[in-house]
Amino acid sequence: MIQVKQFPYAADNLGYLVFDDKFALAVDGGDPTAIRAFLTSRKLELLWVANTHGHPDHTCGNQALTRETGARQISYPDVMRAGIFKLGAHDIQVIPTPGHSADSVCFYFSNILLTGDTLFNGTVGNCFSGDMRGFYESLQRIMELPPDTVIYSGHDYVKMAMEFLRSLDPEEKRIDRYLVGYDPNNVFSCLKDELMINPYLRFDDSRIEELLRKKGLGTADSWQRWLSLMSIE
Repeated sequence: MIQVKQFPYAADNLGYLVFDDKFALAVDGGDPTAIRAFLTSRKLELLWVANTHGHPDHTCGNQALTRETGARQISYPDVMRAGIFKLGAHDIQVIPTPGHSADSVCFYFSNILLTGDTLFNGTVGNCFSGDMRGFYESLQRIMELPPDTVIYSGHDYVKMAMEFLRSLDPEEKRIDRYLVGYDPNNVFSCLKDELMINPYLRFDDSRIEELLRKKGLGTADSWQRWLSLMSIE
């Protein structure tokens, strides 16, 4: 069985180890010490080190992990060429999700999605690439996955996200329910929950359209509504 272990580091970053009973893949492994200790405790061999994107707060552990374990770092071009690569008997699918950065990808396996800074639990990343259309299409690609897909993201912004949603829609009663499932020691959500509450995935929700119209923002179509949401500070 393939599993995932979350490793918090820095102020709010979240790194991951994907593993079966023998082998492991580190994704955004910013805490090499904790990851190495876990590998040793489970007698796992780290095969690869990969990243959801190339920003330094996500790649900061790469050198230590490859140097101290002998694992191979998978570059962005290699990740894109592979499309699907194997961890033991398990397939890990690479989903290109440009937007936050031009090299953003998600890793999909066993109904789990590692989203990096593309999709957070309750919100989305900034569009540092400037490719707003690409970001919009990346989110649509994620939205097409099974609703019970488990979302593990690159940062813990849950409380901030819910504060923003409450300021946008003080009448939103599902915020408290969403926060009940929030565990700062293991941050995740299901896609169905994100489709229910994350405003940046609810651009076709009539309630969101109403709120945007009250703010005098564009609501002509899905694309305009999403752009309007992204413009709110």
